[in-house]
Amino acid sequence: MSDFFAMGGYALFVWSAYGLCALVVLWNALSARTLHRAALADARRRLSSAAP
Repeated sequence: MSDFFAMGGYALFVWSAYGLCALVVLWNALSARTLHRAALADARRRLSSAAP
């Protein structure tokens, strides 16, 4: 098992790449969620101000 985690001497590169990829995916999901909420709030604001 330790050979698997050592990755033949490339462990630092491999695991940091996995970590960076995970951070980017997490950031992308959180950013999309934030932008979606902002778009919904903007749409609600526009609809409420347009109603007579």
